[in-house]
Amino acid sequence: MGNTTQKFPQIPPPHHHQQLQQQQQQQHQHHQQEESDDENREFTCEICIEPAPDSGKKFRNSDKCAHPFCTDCVIKYIRVELEENNISHIKCPAVGCHHALDPLDCAAAVGPALFVRWCDVLCESAIVELEKCYCPNLSCNVMIVNECGGIVQKSKCPNCKKLFCFKCKRVWHAGFACEESAEPRDGNDVAFGRLVEEKKWKRCPRCRHFVELMEGCPIIKCR
Repeated sequence: MGNTTQKFPQIPPPHHHQQLQQQQQQQHQHHQQEESDDENREFTCEICIEPAPDSGKKFRNSDKCAHPFCTDCVIKYIRVELEENNISHIKCPAVGCHHALDPLDCAAAVGPALFVRWCDVLCESAIVELEKCYCPNLSCNVMIVNECGGIVQKSKCPNCKKLFCFKCKRVWHAGFACEESAEPRDGNDVAFGRLVEEKKWKRCPRCRHFVELMEGCPIIKCR
């Protein structure tokens, strides 16, 4: 039988092991020092002119540009552009910077309500050439687009299914003209308007009374 030998893993000398430990310790200390420097670093926001810590406060525009703005000021700037100026493509607030702010990247910072508003304004800008209005039902208020063109009056909201007038942007005024729709009407007026619409009565353009053609020539003369 031949002799067999067994190989054992090589153990580095004690001094080499100590050098490795020292290097790892130095790297860890250097990393901690860098993190500490980042936390202690400050910048001055060019909007509110207030110093703020760089860590967690500075707004970063997806690395497109790096201007000294705090996140709170940028959120206020976005809200003004959306709610007051109705601007969809919002640029960086820095003077002369043409980089745009990305809604998806800003979603977590601005919150769900402002993000939805931003999406709505973007949709509006995409269909700017089409006639549009909002459902007059306050609990609905969705945007409705006239995709077919032409003059539209009596319409049904695709969301709440309630009737409204696309021309005057108010609740449907059965039997009444758009210029009369702003006047307050009681239940009897509303019921009468529905009857007018059902019977297809017409108004005299002179005296504004309703008339119904029973028989004969459609040409009539006001008394």
